[in-house]
Amino acid sequence: MTVRNHLPWPVRWVVGAVVLGFCGALALWAFEFGKGIAGLDRGAKQELAALRVEVTQLRDERERAQSIANTAESLLRAEKAAQTELALQVRQVEAENMSLKADLGFFERLLPASGASEGLAVRSFQVEQEAPGQLRYQLLVMQSGKQPQPFNGRYDLTLSGLQDGKPWALNLAGGAQPLQIKQYGRVEGRVEHPLQAVVKTVQVRVTDSSGAVRATQTARL
Repeated sequence: MTVRNHLPWPVRWVVGAVVLGFCGALALWAFEFGKGIAGLDRGAKQELAALRVEVTQLRDERERAQSIANTAESLLRAEKAAQTELALQVRQVEAENMSLKADLGFFERLLPASGASEGLAVRSFQVEQEAPGQLRYQLLVMQSGKQPQPFNGRYDLTLSGLQDGKPWALNLAGGAQPLQIKQYGRVEGRVEHPLQAVVKTVQVRVTDSSGAVRATQTARL
C-alpha cells in the first residue's frame, strides 16, 4: 500500500505561481541576453540617437530658412515702399520743374530790353476769358535801375466794351487794389462782369501813394 502526501490546494497554487514566474524571468533574461549578444539593442539605441541628432539639425535648418525668408520678405516690402516713395518724389520734382519752366518762360517774355529807361513799368499784362462772365488776368510790374526803392501804390482795372449795343465800362469791384514791390511784382486775379457784356479791352493803371498814374497798359480780347 502506497502513502502519498497531499499538499493543500492553496500551497499548490503558490508553488505553481512561483515556478511560472521563475520560468518567465528566465525566458526574459534569455531574450535580453540574446539581443545583447546579437547587438540588436545597441544598434537600435545608436540609430535612435542618430535620428534625434538629425531631427535637431533639420529643425535648426528649418528655423534658419524661416528666418532668412522673413528677412527677405521684410527687405522686399521695404524696397517696394522705397520705390513707391521714390516714384512720388519723381512726380513731385517733375511737377515742380514744369512749374519752374512755366515761370521762367513767363519772366523771359517780360524782362525789359537792354537800355530801357529807369522807372516803373507794366512789363506784361495778359487777360483771358476763363468762364462766361469771368476774366482771368495776370500782370508783371517792374522797376528798372540798380537799386530801386520799394514801391507802395495801387493798381486798378477798367473793362470796356459793349452791352446791349451801347458802350460799357466796369472797374474792379472794391476799387483799386494795393500793390507793393521792390524790383518786380507779379499779380494774378479774376474779375467778373455781366454775362450780356462783350468785353473788348481791359486796361490796367498803376498809381503811387499820391494817386498819380505811374504806368498803364491795355490788353485786347
